[in-house]
Amino acid sequence: MRLARKLPFALLLLPFALAAQQRGAPPMSPAALRLRLERYADDSMRGRLTGSPDNVKATRYIADELRAMGLRPAGDSGGFLQRVPLARLALDTATSAVTLGNTVLRPYVDYLPRFQGPNARPFDNVPVIYAGVWGDTARLLSGEAVRGKVVLLATPASDFSVVKLQAQSRFAAANAIVIANFDLTPLELRAQMAATQLLPTEVFAQLPMMPVIPAYLHIRMADGLRLLGVSSFAEAAPGREAPPLRGTISFGPIPAEAYNVVAILPGSDPVLKDEYVAVGAHNDHVGIGPALDKDSVIAFTHALRAKQLAAGTPVTPEMANSIAVNMDSIRRAQPTPRLDSIFNGADDDGSGSMGVLEVARAFAAQREKPKRSIVFVWHTGEELGLFGSQYFTDHPTVPREQIVAQLNLDMVGRGKPGDEKDGGPNYIQLIGSRRLSTQLGDLVEKVSVDGKFNWAFDYQYDATGHPEQYYCRSDHYMYARYGIPIVFMSTGGHAEYHEVTDEVSTLDFDKLSKVARYTHALATAVANGPRPVVDKPKPDPLGRCVQ
Repeated sequence: MRLARKLPFALLLLPFALAAQQRGAPPMSPAALRLRLERYADDSMRGRLTGSPDNVKATRYIADELRAMGLRPAGDSGGFLQRVPLARLALDTATSAVTLGNTVLRPYVDYLPRFQGPNARPFDNVPVIYAGVWGDTARLLSGEAVRGKVVLLATPASDFSVVKLQAQSRFAAANAIVIANFDLTPLELRAQMAATQLLPTEVFAQLPMMPVIPAYLHIRMADGLRLLGVSSFAEAAPGREAPPLRGTISFGPIPAEAYNVVAILPGSDPVLKDEYVAVGAHNDHVGIGPALDKDSVIAFTHALRAKQLAAGTPVTPEMANSIAVNMDSIRRAQPTPRLDSIFNGADDDGSGSMGVLEVARAFAAQREKPKRSIVFVWHTGEELGLFGSQYFTDHPTVPREQIVAQLNLDMVGRGKPGDEKDGGPNYIQLIGSRRLSTQLGDLVEKVSVDGKFNWAFDYQYDATGHPEQYYCRSDHYMYARYGIPIVFMSTGGHAEYHEVTDEVSTLDFDKLSKVARYTHALATAVANGPRPVVDKPKPDPLGRCVQ
């Protein structure tokens, strides 16, 4: 065990100093929100990727703050955290082995296995046949020539890439596809190919229904040559046979640690306190990627955003290909590259998460509580497929039929003129506010006027069939599918969306404060008023979302 280095006394007091500052800043104020985001979107959170220790750290931070506020825990076993059962596929090293001659190949060092489902064909002691060089279509084997064989495939020295789906289609009759390009592939791409998606554990029960397809792995070029007994692939003609490989590859689910954070502010009315207004955001982001030059990213993404706004359409490949970044001028202004690999997600969805946390603090501090209870939920796994909100609405910790509405905050810290075409201090997007309840949609606008928020609501992204499909892309839909009226609030997209440049310095804290105060006022109005009437058709809870 390494001995912990002693920290200066001042550093030991830092968390308490931050807490004291937080208490000194009024709830939902720009100063309070800035302090929150400086912690939540800090590099130390490493992008808050679902299933990572960093996302767990973020959820525990929220839970600790809720505990200090005195809110009631509504997660598992009397705590604030609700575990979301997720798992990722990983190579089962106890049952997997690949041998070439007398050499046992090391996974991810000598070869890269790819997951092909539990029904992937066996390749142990199956004859090996050299299919040729990928791209040499005229000479490349296919069809009956590869049936029941292990296909060994080379790649040109100038282009190591092989499109997996195309290879599977061409060699569909083979037992396995082995590509001798592992050491030619860049480390970052190897990591991407090795990664397997985090999925709800219930999905793994459906894996046996996957089709029967060839096994698939990458080996080093030298091992491919050794298998064929040649010094270069030019010496081997397609159809050449080689000694068989020995071994098998199997994958299994590895549970991941992922949590929703759930808290309740009990209502004051003896009857209505058993009903709930849900207020939520997503606590995750996309983690860490390859190191990028921030100044180059800024130049490219801002040029792309300007083209997108001018065209009034989503990004197209033509837009991206038309942009040329002048690195010479960038280097004159910034001689040293500013490399960054952490996707901090200050706006997506640090702004929503910390906005909701400050709304919770405001409710906890006020003497007169609303009539209905408020349930605050920070959902995990939104970026991966709305996993946390799906799990909470399928396994709610309050009666689902007693949730009268859900207010969802996602990316609510920007909305400047350069971010959205009509951006400004009063710009905000609304989605779904009348899709289930006309009454809720009317209340949304009334609170804006009565509270003198004077929002200029942008409903364009709520249009039926809009290509961005925002109604289906955030946590509110998992509530709406059960007939719960929802309001999705966002200050819109921007050049920093899903980039390493989505940092605290880009946020408009006056705007974020206004969104938080409005959310507090709207939640209060829903909690104290008539239950919003559902007067529109309800979706199928198990069906596909349609905007």
